[in-house]
Amino acid sequence: MNRLVSIIKFKNIAIAFGIAIFFMADRALKTFALSLGQDTYYKIISDLFLFRFTPNRYISFSLPITGIILNIVITLIIACLSYYIFYLLLGRKNVHINKQEKKTLVILLIVILFGAISNLQDRLQYGYVIDYLELNHFTVFNLADVMISIGSIILIYLNLKKNK
Repeated sequence: MNRLVSIIKFKNIAIAFGIAIFFMADRALKTFALSLGQDTYYKIISDLFLFRFTPNRYISFSLPITGIILNIVITLIIACLSYYIFYLLLGRKNVHINKQEKKTLVILLIVILFGAISNLQDRLQYGYVIDYLELNHFTVFNLADVMISIGSIILIYLNLKKNK
């Protein structure tokens, strides 16, 4: 039994460490991209995939929503997400969700939360989000966007799978 508890604790620490690594890598890559400026770039995969600093003043997928209202909305979303995570962790047992589902939900929400916090920090500090991974002729994004997107996609998939 002690071995099982040790394995579970290790997995929890490994997951938290993985999320922290992605967050810190995103912050470091943003700092590096910012130091390069807009004229310098590196080819990751030929001309198809580049590392290039691009300021993004808009919201996801470059939707033309910007300004103080956007910052307020994002801050409110982060506050609600944080509240819900703490509710799941500290609140009463939810009869509609088992322990493993709850753990998965909390992990995915934390991944999304840390991605959102990293991008909000950019908005508050610079007035835009620092994007640095460019798929030529398609989009520019960062690791925080990847965290938000993958966390959301998995969450939607699991929810659709559960409700089938």
